[in-house]
Amino acid sequence: MDIEAVERYGNRRIQHRIGSSQAAPDRGNSKVCFHWRAGRCTRFPCPFLHSELPQHSDGGAKRAAGSDERGFRSQGLVWRNSNTNGNSGPPSRWGKGRGGGAAGGIRPQRKALDKICNYFISGTCSYGEGCKYLHSWFLSDSISLLTPLNGHQKDVTGIALPTGSDKLYTGSKDETVRVWDCQTGQCIGVVNLGGEVGCMISEGPWIFVGVPNAIKAWNTQTATDLSLSGPTGQVYAMSVGNEMLFAGTQDGRILAWRFRAVGDCFEPAASLVGHRLPVVSMVVGAMRLYSGSMDHTVRVWDLSTLQCIQTLTDHTAVVMSVLCWDQFLLSCSLDMTIKVWVATESGNLEVTYTHQEEHGVLALCGMHDAQAKPVLFCSCNDNTVRLYDLPSFNERGKIFAKEEVRAIQIGPGGLFFTGDGTGELKVWKWLTSEVPAA
Repeated sequence: MDIEAVERYGNRRIQHRIGSSQAAPDRGNSKVCFHWRAGRCTRFPCPFLHSELPQHSDGGAKRAAGSDERGFRSQGLVWRNSNTNGNSGPPSRWGKGRGGGAAGGIRPQRKALDKICNYFISGTCSYGEGCKYLHSWFLSDSISLLTPLNGHQKDVTGIALPTGSDKLYTGSKDETVRVWDCQTGQCIGVVNLGGEVGCMISEGPWIFVGVPNAIKAWNTQTATDLSLSGPTGQVYAMSVGNEMLFAGTQDGRILAWRFRAVGDCFEPAASLVGHRLPVVSMVVGAMRLYSGSMDHTVRVWDLSTLQCIQTLTDHTAVVMSVLCWDQFLLSCSLDMTIKVWVATESGNLEVTYTHQEEHGVLALCGMHDAQAKPVLFCSCNDNTVRLYDLPSFNERGKIFAKEEVRAIQIGPGGLFFTGDGTGELKVWKWLTSEVPAA
């Protein structure tokens, strides 16, 4: 891998937080917000409950949205989402903690108090603190922005942190991979590839970069530099499983290479055919490969036989991202939905919950916050990333960007990264305690 050194520069470490200078609201308050009931509460966070209080058998009441709703194995009522067929499939706990209380998981319409100032984004707002719109890159008391990393000229399409390396690698449609020093935040090298980076992943010390008609493979420990041929057109998605590398291509095929430790190389293993249009998302879990395509389907492949064992057809637009979490599969689409799938007794996947967004959904990423609670990152094509508690889908916060965020990557120590359509990379961190700051 030929790396062109670049001049070092200083990065200003900044932190933006929003909210009142007062203490955090008392979530022990058992009063239901009057304005929420009327569908017009604009406080975030609101000191009162945005959910109705279920009655105890003794006539008392308790909170409907508490800590018991935040884990995957929470206790409580089990209900079926109205978006699924009530006569088939397993029961679902997904979405039941969301404000609104309806079985369909439909949330009340929020006012645009969290609308970001477009002039702030461009750096030209003349109102300053007096502006009625938001001057911050995020709306949450759970995260902080550490620093932006600038250098790419077009969309960031991949972020990788290989094992055993103190470097961060980012790929872009500007036909380069940039290398960042994790200690200083400085760009220390640029790899010119001569083609747009469609995707990038890391597995152990290896970095895989999808470009038109090829995959570039680099071992950061041995300096091995390979080029895997076979793809036709752009490589949009990659995943690793069962000692094989899988690549989704523009012609709808999924190509597989098997890793050979002897010789530190990859040998062609298979070509999986079934999708009619480009494969744009993939993930491996529980000896299955899940692939999402522009043909609106998700295909399920058995990794032991490399045969397609099921085709999921519930989405009505491009399946942009797929994510495995515990025994669940999550998929998102430009049809403005996130679907949660679970296996029935027959082994087939069925939708157990459908989350509706107001915009097309581009990418999913899951991680645990500083309190080890599961959180879903959901990037939408309105230039935002929504944060949701799982399995309740209670909104946890929102991240704003200049353009669409296509790349989200988890890092060590509570760090995570987002890359947007302008080429800007941002470094974020979970706060150990949720305390709103002025």
